[in-house]
Amino acid sequence: MIPAQFVKPYVKSHKNDIIDAEAIAEAATRPTMRFVGIKEAHQVDLQMLHRVRSRLVKGRTNLICQMRSYCLEHGVALRQGAGVFKLDIARAIDNPENDLTERARIVLRELQEDLLRLEERIHSVSAEIKNIADRDETARRLMTIPGVGQLWATAILASIGDPTRFKKARDVAAWLGLVPRQHSTGGKQTLLGIAKRGSSYVRTLLIHGARSVLMHLDCAKDRLGLWVDELRTRMHVNKVTVALAAKLARVIWVVLSKPGATYERRAPEGICV
Repeated sequence: MIPAQFVKPYVKSHKNDIIDAEAIAEAATRPTMRFVGIKEAHQVDLQMLHRVRSRLVKGRTNLICQMRSYCLEHGVALRQGAGVFKLDIARAIDNPENDLTERARIVLRELQEDLLRLEERIHSVSAEIKNIADRDETARRLMTIPGVGQLWATAILASIGDPTRFKKARDVAAWLGLVPRQHSTGGKQTLLGIAKRGSSYVRTLLIHGARSVLMHLDCAKDRLGLWVDELRTRMHVNKVTVALAAKLARVIWVVLSKPGATYERRAPEGICV
């Protein structure tokens, strides 16, 4: 299988089935053509669980925003955040002194029940994903990498397919859109923001994991910390986060490509721990 954007340049004229088939055949003969990796059945099932969970989380966010806006229309302000919102909405519904009408309280109670059902469904799917991560040997090796948890490890296993289709570690970072986007011409190199290609879901998990590493990594006891500290001195923290995410993507490829490999936390040179 070939991505459609790589076949488009070989379409000569008007679009029809014959011309499309000719373009596909021509593109498939190119020695540098990149093909879509074929996933196994268990990887498709795991990716399906992640997509279901992502849809449920988005639905929960939409429902919370809807309930908060209804309360604001009646002059009742609630705090942001899913955790505190569940506490505040219960107090607001049961408080007879606020400006909520009886009809609004009935509607909000029904929406609150919908929110609880969504929470139960999210917890159920998340628990299933975590059980898969605990049983899978490759996922356990991935979780030795800083910032990689059960969700991230299983998302990588579901999306990356066969790691041997990448020639080097940088190809994984480029595949996830974590490398600079180029617009170079006439020998002048112009680098823009990150490419943002590939799966936005996996890239989001990767960046969130890198942000967690920046917050909790003991830089004095890990060689990765020295590299992070050096980056912090010359660029914004958001750029440091994306750069760290790209480096973690390279580490993931190494762990996946070498049987039995795990991440080793090595102290900086000259420091004993």
